[in-house]
Amino acid sequence: MRYLHTMIRVTDLDSSLDFFTSKLGLVETRRVNNDKGRYTLVFLAAPKDLEMAKKSQAPLVELTYNWDPEVYTGGRNFGHLAYRCENIYELCDKLMKAGITINRPPRDGNMAFIRTPDNISIELLQEGDPLPPQEPWKSMPNTGVW
Repeated sequence: MRYLHTMIRVTDLDSSLDFFTSKLGLVETRRVNNDKGRYTLVFLAAPKDLEMAKKSQAPLVELTYNWDPEVYTGGRNFGHLAYRCENIYELCDKLMKAGITINRPPRDGNMAFIRTPDNISIELLQEGDPLPPQEPWKSMPNTGVW
């Protein structure tokens, strides 16, 4: 058995793509528009998974956009997606500058949480050993929930 993808439903495809690609740095690998089913599927990969994702179509995040408006519940009860990053402080700084709230700052140099425009939690984990705690992160309080 192997992991293929996680699907999350999104209410605004453009906003979600901006979040996942422009801000978080994922790359679109393929897109399916289904006129009969009235939905669009967009598959995204982390940059370091891109080569493997193109070959095997895994590991991916699938954004499902249903063309007819629906109200979704999810967010916290969905759980979260997790991504490993090279420098958690640099990524969190980049995200904050892009207007993303860091709900759980990386006070320990190892873990942070943010949320998508549809309130899906995303865990960011430092690659390798945690970085030494540093400001402004180690004094930054939590914001909201994750």
